[in-house]
Amino acid sequence: MQAFTQHHGIVMPLNRDNVDTDAIIPASYLKSVSRTGYAEGLFSYWRYRSGSREPDPNFELNMPRYGEATILLARTNFGCGSSREHAPWALYEYGFRTVIAASFADIFYNNCFNVGVLPIRLPEKSIQTLFEEIEATPGYALFVDLEAQSVLAPNGHTYSFDIDPFRKSILLQGLDPVARTLQFKDEITAFEVQRQTIAPWYDVV
Repeated sequence: MQAFTQHHGIVMPLNRDNVDTDAIIPASYLKSVSRTGYAEGLFSYWRYRSGSREPDPNFELNMPRYGEATILLARTNFGCGSSREHAPWALYEYGFRTVIAASFADIFYNNCFNVGVLPIRLPEKSIQTLFEEIEATPGYALFVDLEAQSVLAPNGHTYSFDIDPFRKSILLQGLDPVARTLQFKDEITAFEVQRQTIAPWYDVV
């Protein structure tokens, strides 16, 4: 998993509450257990015209001004619905490194940290200000500093955010669940050796 320390990127606004995981990545795309191949399906209900693969020019992801966006701005309860971890996978594969919202569904929020996406909660008043500034400013970009737990706007205003110290640490180090487990490789090996002595019947085929 790629470490997250600082990130500067264009922001794409998604001015909707209760964006569920099926809207983020529809179930029809969940045919693989790998973490790749989901970018095409990101927001496909809104991204393409009904019944076709023709991009809908009215959806933000298809607008030229947001074509290189790597930060997503949303409203409340982002990532609600089913617990599919494919939702943050799709966001990450498309190129989003940060999602900023007033609130997140808990499971989606937790899943983001396992793939290297930083979810940031900000007060609704701050979210509204950002939406207004993005609308008025083509190419609007934010600078996110995880170590400082801050988001710097183009006008110099800084928004601070809270994050659990453990989750902050794993993002800074780029450690997914497998990598975190492998940190204890020596202890795991020692336990396996000890187990073969204490309970050898486990190894009987």
